[in-house]
Amino acid sequence: MDLLTNTLKRIAPIDHEWIAQAEARQLQLTKPPGSLGRLEEIACRLCAIQQTLQLRAARRRIVVFAADHGVAAEGVSAYPQEVTAQMVANFCAGGAAINALARVAGAELLVIDIGVRGDIQGEIVEAGEGSVNFRSQRVRPGTRNIAREAALTETEMQAALRVGIDLASEAARAGVTLIGLGDMGIGNTTAASAITAALTGMLPAQVTGRGTGADDATFARKIKMVEQALALNQPQADDALDVLRKVGGLEIAGLCGLCLGAAAARIAIITDGFIATSGAALAVRLCPPVSDYIFAAHLSPEPGHRALLDLIGKRPILDLNMRLGEGTGAALAMSIIGAAVAAFTEMATFDSAGVSDKSKTQNIARASATESS
Repeated sequence: MDLLTNTLKRIAPIDHEWIAQAEARQLQLTKPPGSLGRLEEIACRLCAIQQTLQLRAARRRIVVFAADHGVAAEGVSAYPQEVTAQMVANFCAGGAAINALARVAGAELLVIDIGVRGDIQGEIVEAGEGSVNFRSQRVRPGTRNIAREAALTETEMQAALRVGIDLASEAARAGVTLIGLGDMGIGNTTAASAITAALTGMLPAQVTGRGTGADDATFARKIKMVEQALALNQPQADDALDVLRKVGGLEIAGLCGLCLGAAAARIAIITDGFIATSGAALAVRLCPPVSDYIFAAHLSPEPGHRALLDLIGKRPILDLNMRLGEGTGAALAMSIIGAAVAAFTEMATFDSAGVSDKSKTQNIARASATESS
């Protein structure tokens, strides 16, 4: 609790004076005002996060938290629970979508077993391009079944939050400037749906999607289990930690802690899809200024994802109909954010390039007209 309390004390809202300075520089660059659209908005907010006009985005890291969920025993997923450990092994071997997209984004990939039930088998790609840093920081082998009892004890929840906070501190020491959120865990869309319903007050049927290809019977069962979890556990909407402990997951707790730690260290946070955003939304509910540090990578078809983005006031950078998780959306958005930084830092100004500025031209024309009259 001391670590969490101290982390929360270090999180401050961004200073909008930095955004004003960044906007003033945007007007000096050799382009019509606003012509780079949201790239300009992204760069300006990054200036406020980093508190400088000399933006940096070269050191990028995607952290994928993996954990199992006891509610999978209720038949809420089309895939068996063993897939969690198998996919973590695939990450470590370099064969998953996130491995490919992280390489394209120039991002380091860190995979954390924070609560996988089974053993992780296989080799780890430890060197060279596409290398994977894997760590076992398992708090327990999956959550308890939220349809039958609370997901975590207070001690377990705090331990998982600590993993995320510590990873953010480590990233800050390494000079990481962009942190992407990723997840893996069979059954985790059920937990995320319960979190979303608890935080927003919406009905489970409104925020629960099919996840990993559930058929009609599985989907109906999934909604019923979310309803049952909420009725049984009674999570308090205004208490993020109560929601997390009762209906959350270990990977979601790790993501929440990572968001808190990153905001405290002034590192930009890039959410992925539904699961990652549920962790970010819990962090924002716990400490609203965290929202200033978050960029929403994309919009998932999962209905709860849009509800969470609306809750934290974020507009997604991309909308590609993606629903994989793993941090794949965050990897793609990192390239967009990197482009925003490059445009802001590498473009010439009107003065340095000897290009006539429209505003200056208009001022000269107005002055000439005044002299003539």
